[in-house]
Amino acid sequence: MPNDSPRWRRTLMEWLLVAAALVVGIPAAAWFAQERLIFFPQPVASTAHLPPHAQPLAVTAADGTTLRGWIVPGTPIPAPAVVYFGGNAEEVSWTLADGRWPREWTLVALNYRGYGDSEGTPAARELLADGLAVFDAVAARGDVDARRIVAFGRSLGSAMAAHVAAQRPVAAAVLVSPFDSLAAIGRHHYPWLPVSLLLRQRFDPAADAVQSTVPLLALVADADSIIPVARSRALYDAWAGPKQWIVVPRADHNTLGATREFWDPIAGFLAAVPPR
Repeated sequence: MPNDSPRWRRTLMEWLLVAAALVVGIPAAAWFAQERLIFFPQPVASTAHLPPHAQPLAVTAADGTTLRGWIVPGTPIPAPAVVYFGGNAEEVSWTLADGRWPREWTLVALNYRGYGDSEGTPAARELLADGLAVFDAVAARGDVDARRIVAFGRSLGSAMAAHVAAQRPVAAAVLVSPFDSLAAIGRHHYPWLPVSLLLRQRFDPAADAVQSTVPLLALVADADSIIPVARSRALYDAWAGPKQWIVVPRADHNTLGATREFWDPIAGFLAAVPPR
């Protein structure tokens, strides 16, 4: 039977149409759904776990959006302060409630746009600008020692912390599970997609790292299944200031903060932070 029969040609055409739909449809779906792949807003389920002396804090962003979170005052006045930026699926009150933070440090964390009780919708450009607004609000407080503010970022928050460290006079930075660019993370997880062409929400903390001359503490999990250690190392290598690299053994992305191997270096690093 000749293989150029109408039936054969019809079957071939059907397969070509399916292939074209996949080639076009999958990238199109990734283009339109990427915010849902990057941001996972969490509500405030409760505040009962917060320390009794935690106080609500609101900061107005440059575009008028209200960001809400908390400040946990340190013991001296004015106190050194940690400004914390959380992960992409984190409601920050739980991190503020951790009893392993050094008590002399004031802790500040506001939920990202669309997270917790913060207004708005998360997007890369806005979140980076919000980080600067939060730093400015904290530095202006009379109960905070503006010469000793540390930008602390975890996972996605490392992009905000690195941006603040490059653009504002922080004393130091702590980055947990950092990354050099979101495009590189996307290529790792979706090697069959043209991530660099599709990505609208661009976080490129390596560009900020080369401008950051303050001391850095980087902490990574040795078995991180979300952010490869190589991507964290690329950010660390780009950092222009003095830096310290800590690998926490037997840890994954979401278990990294569960041990003394994580908290002891943080306490030691913060204790040694000099005034800016």
